[in-house]
Amino acid sequence: MRASAYPLVDADEAAALVLENTPVLGVERVALAHCVGRVLAEDLVSPASLPAFPSSAVDGYAVRAADAGKPLRVLGESAAGRPFAGTIEPGTAARILTGGVLPDGADCVVMVEDVRFDGEAVIPPAPLRPGANFHRPGADLREGERVAAAGTQMGAAELGLAAALGFPRLPVHRRPRVALMSTGDELVEVGEKPGRGKIVDSNRWALLAALREAGAEVRGLGIAPDEPEALRRLVVEALREVDVLVTSGGVSVGTHDLVKPLLESLGTVHIGRVKLKPGKPFTFATVSADLPANAPLPNPLPGGEKERLRLAFGLPGFPVSSLVTFEVFVRPALRKMQGFSSLQRPTLPVRLAYDATASADRTEYQRVTLRRDGAELVAETTGSQSSSRLMSLAGAHALVRVPPGDHGIKTGSMVDAMILSLP
Repeated sequence: MRASAYPLVDADEAAALVLENTPVLGVERVALAHCVGRVLAEDLVSPASLPAFPSSAVDGYAVRAADAGKPLRVLGESAAGRPFAGTIEPGTAARILTGGVLPDGADCVVMVEDVRFDGEAVIPPAPLRPGANFHRPGADLREGERVAAAGTQMGAAELGLAAALGFPRLPVHRRPRVALMSTGDELVEVGEKPGRGKIVDSNRWALLAALREAGAEVRGLGIAPDEPEALRRLVVEALREVDVLVTSGGVSVGTHDLVKPLLESLGTVHIGRVKLKPGKPFTFATVSADLPANAPLPNPLPGGEKERLRLAFGLPGFPVSSLVTFEVFVRPALRKMQGFSSLQRPTLPVRLAYDATASADRTEYQRVTLRRDGAELVAETTGSQSSSRLMSLAGAHALVRVPPGDHGIKTGSMVDAMILSLP
C-alpha cells in the first residue's frame, strides 16, 4: 500500500474539468432509419410548407360558404392521393374524404353527417363559415421554420417530422466508441464458479448497460490481468480504435492497482482522487491519438488538439462507486460528445423522509426511492449506503446530493434530487 500522490479534487470542480477536456465528436449524415436516439448536429429547417395543399380534416362535401342551405349538384370526388380536377362553381359541390385536396372554388368542407339529400343533390346547412374543416397550407409548418434545433435527440415525433418533410438522411453527431474492461486477478466471468478469494465480475455488465443507455457503442475487453505489460498492450491497442476507455477497478493505492500509473505513462491524468462518496479513487485522463504511446500530453492542450483526444475513465471497483461516478462524471461527458444540448440528468425538488447524514469532507450521493404525497415527491433511503451494496442502487429512483459538513440534512427538508427514473 502506498500514499496517493494525487490531490483530492472537489466533486463539482472535477465534473467541470471532465467536460472542459471532452470534445464534441464529428458529424455524419445517417439514413433516417438509423437516426433513432441520435443527436442533430444542425438545425432542421422545413424546406416547404406542411401541409403543402389545402386538405380536408373530415369526410364530407367541399362547397362554397355562399351556397349554404341550397341544393347542390355533386360533380365528383376528391380522395387522398386522387384530387378532383374540376372547379366548384356556384350551385355545385364535390364529395371529399379526409386528406383529400380541397378543390378550386371551394372555401369550406361540410361534414357528411351535417348535410341533407334531395335526390342526387346535397343540401348543406346554413350558415357556413369559410375556412371550416380543412387544413390550410402551412398550418403545421411554414417554409423556413425551424423544426428541431441542433442538440435535439431524434425520437419518434422528430423522425416523423423529418420524414414528412422529405429528409432521407440527417446530419447527426457520431456516437462515442467506448472500450470497457474490468481489472483484477480476483475476477471471474459470469457463469464460472468463483474459487476461494475470487468474485464474479458484475461491474462490467452494469457499466455495459449504463454506457448503452447513454448512447455509446461499446467494445468489451473482458477482464484485464494485474500485470503491467499485458494491461498496457490491451489499453494501447484499444485506444487506437475507440474514443473512450472505461475501466473498473485498479485505481486505488494498492500495489496491484495499475490503472493510474499506466494512464500517467500514456497521457495526462487530470483527476486522481475526488471528494466524492462513494467514488473517491475516480480517475480521469486524456491521451492523444497522434502522440507516441509513451509521450505525456502537453498541459494545457492546444485548441485543435482536443478533437484528437481519447478520454480514459478509471472507475472504482466497488459496484455502487462505479455506477455513481459514471452518473456524475462519465454520462455527461458521453452526452457532450454526442452534441446533446442538455448534459445532466433532470433534477426535481423532493422532501426527505429520513435524516441524511453528511460526510465530513466529501460530497455524498445517497440513493433514494421516491413516492408521491399529493403534489410532492418524498424521498426514502434505500437502506445501507455501503459502496459495495449494489442493492442500494437497484430500484433507486434518484440520487440525493448531500454536501460535506457536520450537520447533514434533516427529515422534512426540501432538496434537489438527480432523477434516474420516476415511480
